[in-house]
Amino acid sequence: MSLIDPRAIIDPAARLADDVQVGPWSIIGADVEIGEGTVVASHVVIKGPTRIGRHNRIYQFSSVGEDTPDLKYKGEPTRLVIGDHNVIREGVTIHRGTVQDRSETTIGNHNLIMAYAHIGHDSVIANHCILVNNTALAGHVHVGDWAILSGYTLVHQFCHIGAHSFSGMGTAIGKDVPAFVTVFGNPAEARSMNFEGMRRRGFSAEAVHALRNAYKIVYRKGLTVEAALSELAESAAAFPEVAIFRDSIQASTRGITR
Repeated sequence: MSLIDPRAIIDPAARLADDVQVGPWSIIGADVEIGEGTVVASHVVIKGPTRIGRHNRIYQFSSVGEDTPDLKYKGEPTRLVIGDHNVIREGVTIHRGTVQDRSETTIGNHNLIMAYAHIGHDSVIANHCILVNNTALAGHVHVGDWAILSGYTLVHQFCHIGAHSFSGMGTAIGKDVPAFVTVFGNPAEARSMNFEGMRRRGFSAEAVHALRNAYKIVYRKGLTVEAALSELAESAAAFPEVAIFRDSIQASTRGITR
């Protein structure tokens, strides 16, 4: 029995592994490659060049690999690359890259992208991230491992969202969010660290304590960013977790959410 519904439209140039499932009324274009074990529900549109890895699940009414609406885009060949074990829920939109940046939008592994979320051109989603319903990322956004963006979070273009960070519902992010930091509000403000996420992922008590002190240095002592980074150097040398926090601040080009 065929795993591709006869009502689906598959371009002859598309390359699908033998066990890929495609539901009725889905459209898969040329230059699309889909790896083994992936399930594409009904009414999904996938355009290329797009490469989708293994064991992903793409739900109905999603648009994957479409051209970006960026006015600078003039039809140049660009890509979307999706890794393995991702869940892309109903109505998600993911655009390919632009030649002005990386020419590629990239999604890693084990991510949950919930209903009606949008991932703009040239964005990079790492691994184990959750984008809750109606989260919208503009172009060129980078999201680190294990980050969680709650429902209706909005992220301005070129922002970097650090690993293990968390945004509350309806947060509007216009600056970089350091690793482990929790932000809320419009505009976003830093409120604490994602201690619940650390607990769930088994961080040691010593690492959590070091991160708590690092947060106080950056956000509670009234220091400049440069002075705070200097004060964090010793702790960062002792704790890799603090080094991740410090490095995410040091790498910021837009300024951090304070």
